[in-house]
Amino acid sequence: MQSHEVLREVFRKTSAKQVAADLGLSLSLIYKWTEPPADDAGSGANNPLDRVGQLIRSTHDPRLAQWVAEQAGGFFIRNPAKLPHPGQLIPLTNDIVQEFADMLATIASSAADNAVTPEEAKKIRARWEELKSVTEGFVRACEGGNFSQVRRAAEDGPPPARA
Repeated sequence: MQSHEVLREVFRKTSAKQVAADLGLSLSLIYKWTEPPADDAGSGANNPLDRVGQLIRSTHDPRLAQWVAEQAGGFFIRNPAKLPHPGQLIPLTNDIVQEFADMLATIASSAADNAVTPEEAKKIRARWEELKSVTEGFVRACEGGNFSQVRRAAEDGPPPARA
């Protein structure tokens, strides 16, 4: 689905007028976002979804997608089908176990004094996000029968920890 089509669907359930007011933009611009872009023989304007896509392609930084996913209450997980070939299954399962152990160690050291500081909470969150990402890649590969793609995800490592 193209970005303008996504926005068109969204505005069927959400008031475009309210979005315009919330963003301090003209209603006509909001409606332009729902049309095909001018370079596709349409009259639409380059919309925020297009810009986010361009920014991600330009920087190759998954933290941008992670941030967008967090705004919707979710979590970005790289699609294993888009990753190159990996290797053996046993080391990959060991990686998941190690990530889980690392997360538990982080929790244990943070809670040792019966209190968790905001900085410790950030470290716990970062470990949790790494574990989810590694495990999701593994599960998706299992579902697709493609274990070779899991290796690449493990080699790329987790996304950089957030400050």
